[in-house]
Formats: sequence, C-alpha cells, structure tokens
Amino acid sequence: MVLPAEEGRLTTSSVRVLVATAVPVERDAVARAFPGAGTEVPRPGATLRRPPHGPDLLAAGVGPALAAASTAAALTAAALDGAPYALVVSAGIGGGFAPQAPVGSLVVADEITAADLGAETADGFLPVTELGFGTVTHFPPAGLVAAVAAATGARAGTVLTGSTVTGTAERAALLRARHPRALAEAMEGFGVAEAAAAHGVPVLELRAVSNPVGPRDRAAWRIGDALAALTDAFGKLAPVLTSWNPHDD
Repeated sequence: MVLPAEEGRLTTSSVRVLVATAVPVERDAVARAFPGAGTEVPRPGATLRRPPHGPDLLAAGVGPALAAASTAAALTAAALDGAPYALVVSAGIGGGFAPQAPVGSLVVADEITAADLGAETADGFLPVTELGFGTVTHFPPAGLVAAVAAATGARAGTVLTGSTVTGTAERAALLRARHPRALAEAMEGFGVAEAAAAHGVPVLELRAVSNPVGPRDRAAWRIGDALAALTDAFGKLAPVLTSWNPHDD
C-alpha cells in the first residue's frame, strides 16, 4: 500500500529511502527528478536535502571511507529519530566497461564489489575473504534490481568500488579479468553498502556512465550527459521505490 508523502519524504508503508551520492552535483541531479523547494536537515558531517515527494538526499563524500562514514551517520541519526531508513541507494556517475556499458548508459548493481580490498601476493591478488576475514561483495535485493532495470533500461551487473579511478588500459583489462561481470566502476558503492549492512538495511547502486574505464581521456568524458541520465532514471524510479516491499524480496 502506498501512503502519501509525509514531510516531503518518499515513503510507503515500509520504505523510507536515503540516496547517497559522492558530490553535490550528483545529489542535485537526483533532486531535479523531484522538483520543488524541499527542506534541508543538518546531519553530522553533512546536510540532507529533502525534496518534496522524493527520497532523502545526501552528498556523502568521495571515496569508500568517507561515503561509509557519512552514510552511517545519517542512518544512525534517522534511527535515533525513530524514523529509520528501509533502503539506501548509492547513486551517481561512474566509468563504464566497454562495450557492455557505453557512455550515457545506466548500470544497476546486482553485486557491489570492492575491487582492491585484499593483498598482493607472489601468486597474484587475493581478496580479503580469501585471507579469512571481511567481505568484498554486497548483494542488492534481486527483485528490486530487476524492477529498476525494467523501469530505467539499466543493465544489471557488477559495479566495482575502488579508491583509485582506473587510468590505463592495462588496469582496465586486469579488473575485467578479475571481475568478468563488471559493468562499471566508481568510488563509493561498497562504502555505502558497508554502512547499510551494519544497520541491517538493504542497499542498491545505480550509476550513469560518464566515461569509459581505461586510459584517462578527459575529452571523452560526458559528465553532463551522465547527470541528465541520472535525473531521468530517478524520475522513472519513483513508482518502483514507492511500490517495493522489502519483505517480498
């Protein structure tokens, strides 16, 4: 059952949504899908933007560590307020692995994976899980991923998180060899997912592709097009988020 938006929040009988982007320009691109004045809510280390009839929006910072810390702070504050979130969405622009994820396309993660969390050995890279602790992958709800893909035209696959953006063909090839299902890379998804997991909250990651993963060529970046695609995607996502029931996934 869908309830009216309360205090400007996108909400259902069980779903209150937090969208975490890296930087304000990505947050503002999402906000454009929910026009209106909205409100701002101070949170530790950041300010939430709350558009009318939309999800809460947080520019959580660049990189997995700051994204995790900011997202965790927002989740904790909401829980202490007695209005916990039921879904966290890591969203923004990112690099796409050609040819599966061309510039301007959308990718929704069915796996959110830390690309470089582990150890280099004489036999190659070992993820932290093979060292006997931690995790390197979070799995968003399969039904929600399918619904997002259907609504937005996004392709579903692995989205990698790294602390360093790929800048060479050699590094791109290495990542594809380690992660054959990888469609995109960004810097925040795994951090957001770690914070969500610590609070027992499902996570989703949606990326609009602004550049190919590979040699760093700023002339090939299409940031404006990717931000426009992000706005369009969230305009289509509203009915998906308002009808999704986490207990059914």
